[in-house]
Amino acid sequence: MAVREKRTVKVIGDRNIYLHLSNEAHYDQITKIGKALSSPVRLKILNMLKNTSRSLQEISGILGIPLSSAALHIKTLEDARLIVTESQPGVHGSMRVCTCSIQSFHLETFDADSDSINKTVSVDMPIGQYATCNVSPTCGLADENGPIDAYDTVRAFYSLKRTGAQLIWFHKGFIEYRFPNVCNPLLKLNELSFRMEICSEAPGYQENWPSDITISINDHEIGTYCSPGDYGARRGKLTPPAWPNGSTQYGILKSFSVREGGSYLDGRLINPAVTLADVAPGASPFISLKIEIKDTAHHIGGINIFGAGYGDYPQGIVMDITYQ
Repeated sequence: MAVREKRTVKVIGDRNIYLHLSNEAHYDQITKIGKALSSPVRLKILNMLKNTSRSLQEISGILGIPLSSAALHIKTLEDARLIVTESQPGVHGSMRVCTCSIQSFHLETFDADSDSINKTVSVDMPIGQYATCNVSPTCGLADENGPIDAYDTVRAFYSLKRTGAQLIWFHKGFIEYRFPNVCNPLLKLNELSFRMEICSEAPGYQENWPSDITISINDHEIGTYCSPGDYGARRGKLTPPAWPNGSTQYGILKSFSVREGGSYLDGRLINPAVTLADVAPGASPFISLKIEIKDTAHHIGGINIFGAGYGDYPQGIVMDITYQ
C-alpha cells in the first residue's frame, strides 16, 4: 500500500481578496481571476486543494489529464493568486506541491453606503449610546420627558434608559463613543470627521462660561475647543416642552476632523502633529471618539452634548468618512 507523504505548504498571499471595480489598479487581478475561474477543470483543482495540498503528479492522476496540461492549469491559478506552489523533496527527487491560498474572494461593484459625488459615508450616533464614561457632577441625562433617573448622580449614566438620552451634561471627566468601523479598505481615506452640538455647563445657564473641551480619536488627542458659554437665553429649536426654561437650551455645532495634513476644528488647522495616518482605524472593529474635560484644563466649565431631540440641530454625533 502506498503511503502518502506528509507535506507542509507555507501559504503566502491574501487569505481574503477584496477587489473593487472603481479601482483601476485592481483590474489586472480581476482579469486574471476571471480567466482562472472560467475553466471547469481549474474549478475542480481549486476544490481539490481547498482542504489539502497535492503534488502536480497527484492532480494529473486524479483528473486523468496529462502532466503538461495540469501544469498549465496550475500556472493560471497561481498567476491569479488563488493557489501557491512550492518545491519539496520527494521519494524520487523534488516535486511541486500546490495548495489553495485563499478563503474568500469579494468583488465590490459599487459603493453602497457612499455618496456618489462626495464619496462620503455618514453614521449618526445617538448620544446615549456611549461605550464608557467617567464623569463628575454636576452631571445628568435627559430625554423628551425630562431628566433620566436624578440630577447630579453618576448612577444615571448607567441607567438602562440612558440609550434614549437626548441631552447629556457633566462638569469633568470623559465620555467615549465607539462608532462601527465602516471604512472601505479598497478606497483611500481623505478625511475622518465628527460633528456635534455642544456648549459649556454652568448652573442654570451662563452665556459667558468658558470651558476647554478636548477631543480624541482612536486614543490620539487631536485638539481642544474652548466653548464660550452655556446657552439658555432662548428656547432651543428642538428642546421639548418638558425641559424647563432657565436651563441649558442649545449649543453650537462644531466639526472636528483629521486629514493627511493634520487635525482641524471647523476647517481650521489646530494640530499638525496628528494626521489621518495616526487615527486610521485599520482592522479595528470600531472608531473611538472621546469627549473630555480634563482635570488640568485651564477652563473647567463642563459640557452639554445635544442629541436629535434637544437644541438646534436634529442629529446626534455624526461621523463622516470621506474618500478621495
